[in-house]
Amino acid sequence: MTCHSSDSTETIENERRSETESRVVDSDQNRIAAAMRDLKKTGWYWGSLTASEAKEILQDTPEGTFLVRDSSQRDYLFTISAKTSVGPTNLRIEYKDGKFKLDSVVLIKPKLKQFDSVVHLVEHYVFLSRTLKGSESLNPPNGTVQLLLTKPVYTSIPSLQHLCRISINKATKRIQDLPLPNRLKDYLTDYIYHV
Repeated sequence: MTCHSSDSTETIENERRSETESRVVDSDQNRIAAAMRDLKKTGWYWGSLTASEAKEILQDTPEGTFLVRDSSQRDYLFTISAKTSVGPTNLRIEYKDGKFKLDSVVLIKPKLKQFDSVVHLVEHYVFLSRTLKGSESLNPPNGTVQLLLTKPVYTSIPSLQHLCRISINKATKRIQDLPLPNRLKDYLTDYIYHV
C-alpha cells in the first residue's frame, strides 16, 4: 500500500495538467501549421498585407471579390478582406478550441459555423455566397451590408495545373478512382478545395 502526502498528490495533478496543456498547444500548433500550408497553396492568401493595401487592391473590383491576409490585430491570425456594396471591408477570422470561424457580434457568434481550416471556412462562404447570388433574396436587413465571397484575388496568375485541380475537385470526390497516374492523383489530393 502506498501513501501519498497532499504535496505529492498536488505535484502529480500539476504534472498531468501540464501534459494536457502541452498536448493542446501541440495540437493547436499543428492545426495552425496545416492551415498555413493549405492557405499558401490557394494563391489568394496575401500574407502580411495591410488593411489599406487590401483596400487599394479591392477598390475597383466587383462586389464579392476577396482575399485572405494576416490579421493586424494580435488576437487574430487571419482576416478576410472583401468588396461589399459600400466598398472594401475586413472581417477577422477567429481561432479557438482548434476551430476557425468568422468573428462577429456576441449574439450571432454561437450560431456561426466552425471549420478545421481557413480554406474550408472560405470555401463554405463562397458556396453560400454563390447560392445567395443566384437567388433573389439579396436584401439584407436595414443598416447591414451583405458580405459576399464570390471571386478570389490571386497574388499572381494561378497555374493551369492548379486551376484544373480545382475544376476536377469540383467535379468529383473520388480522385482515387480516376484513370490517372498516381503522381497526378497525389497532386489532385494535395489541394482538395473548390476555391
